[in-house]
Amino acid sequence: MIRRSFLRRRPLATLCLILLVALLGWGWQERVALWAFPGIISAYTAKEYCSCRYVMNNSAEYCRGYVKQWLPTSGFTDDAVGKRVTASGMGRSSSAQWLGERQGCRLMP
Repeated sequence: MIRRSFLRRRPLATLCLILLVALLGWGWQERVALWAFPGIISAYTAKEYCSCRYVMNNSAEYCRGYVKQWLPTSGFTDDAVGKRVTASGMGRSSSAQWLGERQGCRLMP
């Protein structure tokens, strides 16, 4: 009885296994960037909305459309009196505040 190798018997399973190992290796190499990604969603939304609304003086409706992303935000507040914007998404929350005409908007800790 001749035994055939696993590669010849299951070429699709072998290919999937190789791709999985490559994906895990890439994920390990990019772990710092992947860990930072959730914070980028909320920070981008807060900062860009603040700049659109308070630096460029656009309407709230226009700015909401301007910062809309493929990945939705879970929470959003716009404090027009304090000119502070808070956005939440993917488990992270970020705030941006208008500091003045010369400074514009800045992400706040």
